[in-house]
Amino acid sequence: MARKELFKQKRQGTPTIIGAGLTERWYFTHLQTMYGLRIKLRPRFFGSETVHSLEKRIAQVLSDEGKAIVVFDADVSTWNDTEKQRLTAFRKKYANNSQVLICDSLPSIEFWFLLHFCQTNRHFGTSKAVIADLKKYINNFDKTETFLKNRKWVEDMSLNGRIEQACQRAKDFGVKGESYSNMWKAIQEFGIVD
Repeated sequence: MARKELFKQKRQGTPTIIGAGLTERWYFTHLQTMYGLRIKLRPRFFGSETVHSLEKRIAQVLSDEGKAIVVFDADVSTWNDTEKQRLTAFRKKYANNSQVLICDSLPSIEFWFLLHFCQTNRHFGTSKAVIADLKKYINNFDKTETFLKNRKWVEDMSLNGRIEQACQRAKDFGVKGESYSNMWKAIQEFGIVD
């Protein structure tokens, strides 16, 4: 019995990343390697961004007494009123749950990447618009597995205090602007920055 209790305690301390897709999965895989993070990355926890599927994955993590770090793009809520209502209810549901950390970005995680290089929260209509700006700094950035699986883009992006700058920029902007990212919460949770 004591062994089972110890196993549960260990699982509780390791956050599980629930993400939208390939970009998020590779980004966290590289962070895990670079910073020696104790996080769980399971392919089954990546893929769909619907509020319903995110809630199902959160329920799985919580049933194992784990902590869920939920990373997704909020852009669909800007053009779909039903999704906007679901997202608002989703945020409200987990707002006071210390075992769920919501790390959304508008329009997409690529905005978080852009914050490593410049201070902006101007309106980006789509992730493609963000990527066009991001390519000024990571000129070969591409959302293909061939590009994303190479750790160098995350290493380069994190050099020279850029990850700290991105966190500060994201915090300063908050969620009130045209574009935002709450990814700083995960970075802070992992202890990469204070």
